[in-house]
Amino acid sequence: MTTIPSMIPSPQQTKNSIDMRPIYIPNYIPNPYYVRIFDTTLRDGEQSPGAAMTSQEKLDIARQLAKLGVDVIEAGFPCSSQDEFKAVKMIAEEVGNDVDDNGYVPVIVGIARCNQKDIETAWEAVKHAMRPKISTFIATSPIHMEHKLGKSKEEVLQIACKMVKFARNLGCHDIQFVPEDATRSERDFLYQILGEVIKAGVTTVAIPDTVGITMPWEYGRLIADIKANTPGIENVVLSSHCHNDLGLAVANTLEGVRAGARQLEVTINGIGERAGNASLEEVEKYTGMYLQPHKALVGANAFVHESGIHQDGWLKHKATYEIILPESIGIKRSKGDGYVLGKLSGRAALRKRLEELGFQLKDDEINRVFFNFKALGDKKKRVTDEDLRTLVSNEVTHIEPIWKLGDLQVISGTLGLPSTTIRLINMNGSTHVACSIGQGSVDSALKAVNFIVKELMQEPIKLVEYSVTTIKNGIDGIVTTYVVICRENSNYESTSTLSQENVHPTFSGTAAGTDVVVSSVEAYIAALNKMLGSKE
Repeated sequence: MTTIPSMIPSPQQTKNSIDMRPIYIPNYIPNPYYVRIFDTTLRDGEQSPGAAMTSQEKLDIARQLAKLGVDVIEAGFPCSSQDEFKAVKMIAEEVGNDVDDNGYVPVIVGIARCNQKDIETAWEAVKHAMRPKISTFIATSPIHMEHKLGKSKEEVLQIACKMVKFARNLGCHDIQFVPEDATRSERDFLYQILGEVIKAGVTTVAIPDTVGITMPWEYGRLIADIKANTPGIENVVLSSHCHNDLGLAVANTLEGVRAGARQLEVTINGIGERAGNASLEEVEKYTGMYLQPHKALVGANAFVHESGIHQDGWLKHKATYEIILPESIGIKRSKGDGYVLGKLSGRAALRKRLEELGFQLKDDEINRVFFNFKALGDKKKRVTDEDLRTLVSNEVTHIEPIWKLGDLQVISGTLGLPSTTIRLINMNGSTHVACSIGQGSVDSALKAVNFIVKELMQEPIKLVEYSVTTIKNGIDGIVTTYVVICRENSNYESTSTLSQENVHPTFSGTAAGTDVVVSSVEAYIAALNKMLGSKE
């Protein structure tokens, strides 16, 4: 067995390299003992389920990373959503141009799949930084090429080279190439594709242990073999990117340095997809400290996927992103487990979850729902099943209003129960009047609506959710109300019972005005019209 020569710098060499950061050259590090730190907290770290961040939050974190002095900040996946594009662009424009007294400014990276739209979007997001960089990736392992991409080696090789050249033609001269699932790729093909993208113009090649399957000596041997067998490897910077599925991300990363990697891809606290990425600490149960969700094998997120690309591959074939079955260590998964929906999720995961909820939508309907799903994902960390039901009812149900509010009068006070008299206008022009009392003004008004609809259309209604979401500018300000309803005989279930087989749709409505009762009735009628115009 050949011994890998140690390339880890001595303490004195480390001190010297810290004291004197070498000038940034994309494909070359003048000091052979200097190791670049590539922080991917804002990209891979954000793929940790539940860790999605707003654009402002990402900007704040990027500022702190720059204060730490990291060499490279991977700011995000610009093509994944509008808010993500905004975040990366903000970071590039501000943090990517904030030069300190020593001349330091971080490289700002946008990640992209090997396709023109992703690469164009990434370049638009990062190009205003002083040191912009694109990191583009495509899977190279047999299992990914067959089950996720449906492409041959030759096709993958052609796409990779073509897209690297495309990125350079856009004006980007600092490009990282990532052969996804490199540690499960065939060695000869890996050497070949790396050699070809180097000729096409990349400045860095990152070697990801995408599913965290390798042992440290295996990863070190892989880095050494790549250095020995890849044409032109001496003309680029070699980077390590290790996942923590077996708790070895840090060990593998350090072994990569020993074998010659000179860029380390890490995240703050080791957060990342499934069990996380390389981290500076390992927290054990005996310390009494909280067990982090991304802890290898036993963490809550160890078998949960949020990235749309990972979800797509995982839904097609579990082994694309899971090296062991959770059932093999006693973890039972119900329908809907294994992935969560957020701003990084794609159409495949959205369609799958909607099918699990009982919705069979056409492609154009999926596209309409997906557009608003991404907008919602930009505003909140996780999109729940209740959110999905509402999105479907809002975007797929397009009908002419069956009922409109005519007139409304409310009597309220301390002398007796509040009462409402209401006049509704049907789509055929007929008018209907009803009176009702209730526990409050809104309650009596909605009961009056229910009386008309139940009498004429035999449609009893259940109010699932009611909220006043916005009140501005004092007592004469605008009130926005939001209601969710379903048919009274529907088996409405909350997100705590996601495995329920027979889940019925809900319908939402919103309205705004200066009168909270009128606004509530109009929102209720909007939801009612969706329900009456739909088919379960």
